[in-house]
Amino acid sequence: MSQMFRTPAGGRIDRSKPVRFTFDGASYQGFEGDTLASALLANGVHLMGRSFKYHRPRGVIASGSDEPNALVDVRRDAARSAPNLRATQVELYDGLSSESQNRWPSLSFDVGALNELIAPFISAGFYYKTFMWPRKAWDKLYEPFIRSAAGLGKAPGAPDPDRYLSRYAHCEVLVVGAGPAGIAAALAAAEGGGRVMLVDEQAEMGGSLLAATEAFIDGEPAGEWAAKALATLAANPRVTLLSRATAFGYFAHNMIGVAERLTEHLAQPKAGQPRERLWQVRAKEVVLAAGSIERPLVFPDNDRPGVMLAEAARTYLRRYGVLPGRRVVIATGHDGAYRAALDLHRAGVEIAAIADVRPDPSGPLVDAARAAKLPIRAGCAITGTYGTKRVSGARLSKITGAGQVGAAETVACDAVLMSGGFTPSVHLFSQSRGKLTWDENLQAYLPGQSAEAERSAGACRGRFGLAEALADGWAAGAEAAGVAAQRSFQVKATEPAPEGVIGALPHDRGVQARAFVDWQNDVTTKDLKLAVREGFQSIEHIKRYTTTGMATDQGKTSNINALGVVSDALGKPIPKIGLTTFRMPYTPVTFGVLAGLAREDLFDPIRTTPIHTWAAEQGAVFEDVSLWKRARYFPRGSEDMEAAVRRECLAVRSSCGIFDASTLGKIEVVGPDAAEFMNRMYVNAWTKLGVGKCRYGVLCREDGFVTDDGVVGRIAKDRFHVTTTTGGAPRVLSMMEDYLQTEWPDLNVWLTSTTEEWAVIALQGPKAREILSGLVEGIDLSPEALPHMSLGHGTICGVPTRLFRVSFTGELGFEVNVAPDHARAVWEAIWAAGQPYGLTPYGTETMHVLRAEKGFIIVGQETDGTATPDDVGLSWCIGKAKPDFVGKRSLARPSMADPDRKQLVGLLTANPETVLEEGAQIVATRGQAPPMTLIGHVTSSYYSAVLGRSIALAMVRGGRAKVGQTLFSPSPGGDIPVQVVSPVFYDSEGARVNG
Repeated sequence: MSQMFRTPAGGRIDRSKPVRFTFDGASYQGFEGDTLASALLANGVHLMGRSFKYHRPRGVIASGSDEPNALVDVRRDAARSAPNLRATQVELYDGLSSESQNRWPSLSFDVGALNELIAPFISAGFYYKTFMWPRKAWDKLYEPFIRSAAGLGKAPGAPDPDRYLSRYAHCEVLVVGAGPAGIAAALAAAEGGGRVMLVDEQAEMGGSLLAATEAFIDGEPAGEWAAKALATLAANPRVTLLSRATAFGYFAHNMIGVAERLTEHLAQPKAGQPRERLWQVRAKEVVLAAGSIERPLVFPDNDRPGVMLAEAARTYLRRYGVLPGRRVVIATGHDGAYRAALDLHRAGVEIAAIADVRPDPSGPLVDAARAAKLPIRAGCAITGTYGTKRVSGARLSKITGAGQVGAAETVACDAVLMSGGFTPSVHLFSQSRGKLTWDENLQAYLPGQSAEAERSAGACRGRFGLAEALADGWAAGAEAAGVAAQRSFQVKATEPAPEGVIGALPHDRGVQARAFVDWQNDVTTKDLKLAVREGFQSIEHIKRYTTTGMATDQGKTSNINALGVVSDALGKPIPKIGLTTFRMPYTPVTFGVLAGLAREDLFDPIRTTPIHTWAAEQGAVFEDVSLWKRARYFPRGSEDMEAAVRRECLAVRSSCGIFDASTLGKIEVVGPDAAEFMNRMYVNAWTKLGVGKCRYGVLCREDGFVTDDGVVGRIAKDRFHVTTTTGGAPRVLSMMEDYLQTEWPDLNVWLTSTTEEWAVIALQGPKAREILSGLVEGIDLSPEALPHMSLGHGTICGVPTRLFRVSFTGELGFEVNVAPDHARAVWEAIWAAGQPYGLTPYGTETMHVLRAEKGFIIVGQETDGTATPDDVGLSWCIGKAKPDFVGKRSLARPSMADPDRKQLVGLLTANPETVLEEGAQIVATRGQAPPMTLIGHVTSSYYSAVLGRSIALAMVRGGRAKVGQTLFSPSPGGDIPVQVVSPVFYDSEGARVNG
C-alpha cells in the first residue's frame, strides 16, 4: 500500500531507509525514525484497536505515552511478545510484526462489538449490582465469564529469554524530561561541576522543540539549538544522557526509578544484549521538567478513529511527515489548535472548519488563521461525528446559551482534531508526596509545596511559553546545582495563551450518542453523572465506581475532564472534589525490567553451607529453610523419610549424631556497653553472665511477643556471640541496629553479622565427648572444666575453634565453630573419628523430633507472633529484677497474665501409632457441630522412635491447668482423643545432657 498520507518532504524520519512491517498480517512500509502509529497513519490506517468494554472501533488519539487507544502486541517470536504497547511509542524497525488486541475474530469485524446492544444494561457499576444474585452463581458462572473477558493483550506463554539489567547511580542533579525546560535545566546544572543526569522517555531528546519549526532560540531554529545544547551536554564527562528512559516512579529520599529500553528498537539485537535496564538513581536534587499533556474535548461520538488531539496531529506532521487527513475539522477551546491548523494548511490539508467554543477568540495565532482565510466558527461546538471505522463528518452547532446549542450542521471530513488546552504533567511530583495546588486561571493542578529536594520547571508547573519555559528551566537547574549563573534566552515564537476548557462541551440534550471521557475503559459523561446521582462525591470513589482513569494510561487524557464533569454535576468547584492518586508506574514498565536478574535460580539467592557438598555426596534430601539449603534427612537404601528419621533419632539417643548447624544466625555484639545492650534487648539478665558461659536468650518485640531465640555465649567481658534462628538472623540484626541507632545511641556497641564467618558442626549424643577428645587441643572437655552451657577456645585438627557445650537434643552436645574454609576438613575428621562409635549424620527432620521430645520450642512453629515467653513455658528466662527490656511494659499488662491464654502443652494420642496433623484444631468436647468452639491447635507432631509412640506439642487455652485432661482433635475420620501432658516427653530430669 502506498503511503498516501505522507508529505513529499519534511519530518525527522530518514526517507532513504524504508522499513517493512506488518500489522494484523498486512504488510506496510514506513521509514527509519517512524513510530508504528505514524507509519500506519501514513498508510491511511486509523483503526488500530477496540475499546475494553464496548469493543468500539478506536484510532490513535495522541502521539506519545498519553495514548489510550492504539495498544498493540509486538511479537518477535513465541517467547518475545510484548502486549499493550502504545503504537505511538513503538519504534519502527525492519520486519516488525504487530497485532491489534481485544478483538475477535478480526479488528474490522469484532464479535465483541455486540456489547453495544446491551450498553444500557452495563452502565457504570453494573457489576456491583448484577453479580450479587444469585449468590451461588458467582463461582460457576460470573467469575469464569469475567476472567475470560478481562484483560486487553495476552501475555506470552513461554519463558522470557531476554536479559534485564539493573544499575544504581548517584548524581547531584537529576533532570526528568528533555524538552526546552529540561535541556535548559541540565545546561545550568552542568555549570555547577557536579554529576548531572538528563532522562527522557522518547527516542530523540528535544520534546516540543522537535516540532517547533517556526520557533527560534538565540537566533537559531529551535531544533538546531536543541541539537547543539544536547551535544554540549554529551561532551561533558560528568553529564549522563538517557533517552528511551522512562522515569516511572518517585520514591523516598530522592530515589527515582528509570526504565531504559536498550534493544526494543533494533531489528536484530545482538545475542546476549540486554533488552532493558533499570536505573535506581539517588539524586541530591531533582528537577522535574515533564511537560504537559494536551486535553481532549468531551463531545458525543468523540471516539471514532480519525479523532485525535490537535498537537498530536501537528507532531505527526512536523516530526514524521504524516498528514492526519486530507480534509479536517478542528474543534477547540484553546489557541493551540490554531497553530496546528496553520501548519496543516501550509502542508496542503483542507481545513473544513474551526469550531471554537469561545464566543470571541483572539490572539496572534487566531489572527494568523483569519489572515490565511481559514473558516473560523466562533461560539460553535462540535456535537457529534459520523462514520463507522473512520470519521466521515462532524456535527457542528452554534452555542446559544449556557449548555444550549442551536441547529446543527454536518461538515464532511476525514479527521477531527480537538484541543481543550494543556494539563501540566504532575504525576512524578505527586508521587514524591508533594502538595498540589489548583490554579483557577489555568484550570489545572500545579506543583505546590515540595516534600523532597525537588523543583518543577516549565510546562509541568504552568510555564507554557517557550521563553518562560527556558528561563524557568535554567533557574531550576542553577538552583539545584547551587550556582548563581544567569542567562537570558532570545526567543522568537508565536505561542498560544494557556487557558483552555474542562469537561463536556455543550450539546443538544436530545442527542443519544455517548460522550467519552475515558476512551480505553469506555467511561462516558453519563457514567460519571450516574455515579453522582447514586451518591458518590469524592473523585476517588467515582473513579472506582466508573473505572475512569484506571486504564493503562492512568487517566492522562481523562482525569481533568472527569473532574470537570463531576464538578458540574455536583455544583462544587474542582478543588472541593479532590484529585485521583497518581500511582507508580504512571507509565507502564515491563515485569522483566523490575525483576532484572532475579529469576529462576537467581530469584532467591541459594545459600549453602560448607558441608553441603558432603551431604549431597551422602545422598541427603534437602529442604529450603529461609534462603538456605539444609539436609532434611539421610536415607539409606530404600528408606523413606519416616524410616530414615527413626534410625537417625535412635542413633543420636544411643550413640552420637553429627549435624550441620552452620545456617544458624550469628551476631557479634562488641563494646564496653555490650552487656548493657544485651540486657535491654533480651528478656534475660546478662550483666552477671561470666566469660566463657552461655545462656539461652529470648527476644521479644515491643508488644511482648516472642520474635526470636538462641544461645548466647560471652566471649569476653565486652563481647558476646549471639545465635539466632536460621530465618531470623536478618530480622534480629535489623532490630538491634534500629534500637542502637534510635533508642540508645549513647551505648558504645558495635554489631557485626558473622553468620557466614563460622561453620557450625553439632555433635550430639552420649559418645560425643569420646569422639572429640582426640581432635581438640587447648580445651579441657571434662564435665567439670566444660560443663553444659559453657564455651572454650582452642584448636581442632589444628584449626582455631570456638567450642560450645550446648544441646538442642537433650543429649550431651558440642557445637564446633570453625572458619568455613576448614569446615569440611574438620567435619570429615570428626566423621572418621566417630566411625567406631557408629556416628550418624542427621538432618533437620530428626532435629525437630529430638527437640520436641525435650519440649524445646521453635520460634515460628510453637510461636505465631502472639505468644509471650510465659505462654511457651519460658517465664524462667525473664530477668525479674531488670528495670527494663524490650517488651517489658507490654508483658506487665493484665491480659498477658490471663490464665486462659494459649499455653504450650504436650499431647498424647490414645493410639500410640496415630500421629496428629500439624495445625489440627483442639476442642474440649467430642462431637461438636460447626461452628466449633476451638481452644487450641497442634504446633508440632511426630513419631518418637525412642518412646515408641507419637507425641505432639500444642498451644491450648489454659493448657497448663488442663494437664491430665482429655481433649479432642477433630479430623475427617472422627474426633481423636488426646491426653494433655507436660511438653517434656523424654528425660524430664535433664540427666542425659551431662552425658
